[in-house]
Amino acid sequence: MGLLANLLGKPGKGTVEVPGYRDRTPQRSAVVRQCAGLLLSYPSPELVAQLPLLESALEEVGVDPQRIAPLTEWLRGPDLREIQGEYVQEFDLSRRHSLHLTYWTDGDTRRRGEALSAFKQVYRSHGCEFGDEELPDHLPVVLEFAARVSAEDGFELLQRYRPSLELLRLALVRDELPQACAVELVCSTLPGPSPEDESAVARMAGYGPPTEEVGLDAYDPRLLPMTGGNP
Repeated sequence: MGLLANLLGKPGKGTVEVPGYRDRTPQRSAVVRQCAGLLLSYPSPELVAQLPLLESALEEVGVDPQRIAPLTEWLRGPDLREIQGEYVQEFDLSRRHSLHLTYWTDGDTRRRGEALSAFKQVYRSHGCEFGDEELPDHLPVVLEFAARVSAEDGFELLQRYRPSLELLRLALVRDELPQACAVELVCSTLPGPSPEDESAVARMAGYGPPTEEVGLDAYDPRLLPMTGGNP
């Protein structure tokens, strides 16, 4: 698979097998995660130039490129600076669509520091040192790790923070943002269907009452702590 090799470079090794689940399409999952991670990143001229490659790579593993058409069409807009401004407004200046997975489960609490440290420990166990450019729970970073470094541990992180992914997906769909299609694709690489609403997400995760709220509504789903280990 030439396009797959060009896209992923050196894909993560191993088929994901955890109790009760085996990923039977690891190449599809790797390509979807790498493509989605790029598509959810800051819109740059380099990213726009890569769009045909991303579409071809997805098609090569059986994913219809039309599934990401809302996002690729937006990225191909005539004014890249305007697109960049919209991205910054939605994902950097606002927390409404945070791409940081621990924000949805821990909000601005002391727990979040511990969660971020756990991400770093996973990366370091594979020899990956994390720089200061972005927090380790940033979704594009997690997706690249899952696609290129460790399929198994990447899956564990995505599955553990599946509620965060689903809450982000619902927020993007509700606000009719094109990035929703990329998050929907990521969720399709994980077991089971996506919940229909926030209440279903909470039931899926087994959330308890929020604690240590800092400036957010006590009933904000982003503050509902995750109990237990991986689902």
